[in-house]
Amino acid sequence: MKNPEKNYQYYYEKISGPFRKHPNSVKVLKKVNRGLTIVPFVMYPLLLVFLWIQKDSIFLRILFFPAVSFILLSLFRRGINRARPYQTWKIDPLIVKEKKGCSMPSRHVFSSVVIAMAFVKVFPILGMLLLIISFLTGLIRIVGGVHYPSDVLVGAACGLAVGLFI
Repeated sequence: MKNPEKNYQYYYEKISGPFRKHPNSVKVLKKVNRGLTIVPFVMYPLLLVFLWIQKDSIFLRILFFPAVSFILLSLFRRGINRARPYQTWKIDPLIVKEKKGCSMPSRHVFSSVVIAMAFVKVFPILGMLLLIISFLTGLIRIVGGVHYPSDVLVGAACGLAVGLFI
């Protein structure tokens, strides 16, 4: 299928079907989603504290670039106000959310990628691990039914672009 968003209902049934066959896997998916979402947001303040203690000159860039870009991305996202897949299509998302709109781009993926890129600058191996976590977060957001693939790709691309300025 070239563009899954043209018939998202069919696409979503295909990607969520294996999880629906095994109800325990849905529970695992939700727990992994929660865990992967928390990891970067716990690691980021730790990185800032480390850089502050070290009096590292990169501290301000790692503090301000993610913060300012998060605000700008949030405003951009609010302006687009794209409906979420479960609002537009008759799907039963694996990850249930009450939120309406603001699907494009994915802020979770954006933030995770920006944080990973900050770590790449200071601790490259840990940064690469966080990029893997970001990738998995994006996949789970798609399989969970809360974002379209393009939401995740744009969020990741914006995160990488901002990360290059750090």
